[in-house]
Amino acid sequence: MRIAEIYASLQGEGLLAGTPSTFVRTSGCNLRCTWCDTPFTSWQPEGSEWGVDDVLAAVDALEPQHVVVTGGEPMLFAEVADLCRRLRAAGRHVTIETAGTVWLDAPADLMSISPKLATSAPPADTPGNWRGRHEAARRDDAVLLRLMAASPYQLKFVIDSPADIAETLAWIADLEQAGPPIDRGRVLFMPQGRTREELAATTAWLAEECPRLGVSLARRHHIEWFGNTRGT
Repeated sequence: MRIAEIYASLQGEGLLAGTPSTFVRTSGCNLRCTWCDTPFTSWQPEGSEWGVDDVLAAVDALEPQHVVVTGGEPMLFAEVADLCRRLRAAGRHVTIETAGTVWLDAPADLMSISPKLATSAPPADTPGNWRGRHEAARRDDAVLLRLMAASPYQLKFVIDSPADIAETLAWIADLEQAGPPIDRGRVLFMPQGRTREELAATTAWLAEECPRLGVSLARRHHIEWFGNTRGT
């Protein structure tokens, strides 16, 4: 699997925010979100090929017992399934961060799914037909439901406008028509923003909407703590 970086920090998002964590960041993505904050794993993927044993050795060299397997899109790599099984067998708590577009039988203590809304698509004139490819791949409800059934989950939706909220609520309703009820305590609205200033502007109004809708506000703490800095 192609690995961009492995490092220790604090989980900055979601239900486990603040947890000391080891991050295993794969490189490569089947989407190209216009606001992607890790372009070195998507638009210009970097990294080198690692075997599972090499990744496990790097994780063992770091202190945190909570491991976040992220990307890019880690579910693109078949080796991630074996990596997660072996991490859990060693007593590690495993979170997988995924856009929910690819099924892989990878066990997790928390499946952190971030479905991509329509506003995530790159501009129509993006080379490589990435807008069309993004639109074709970004939503697969069958995969989402399968991932949610396989592991404890959280759904993190990146919100930039009231229109994003409307799309999200409609999407949740579609999922509930096709599957079991969704625990609103596991639905998180995450403000869009790659800088502290952008986050502050989006968070200001989103923080008022979340209690009204019965969902949680997922602050992007790592940007507030460290800025948009690689390796944090």
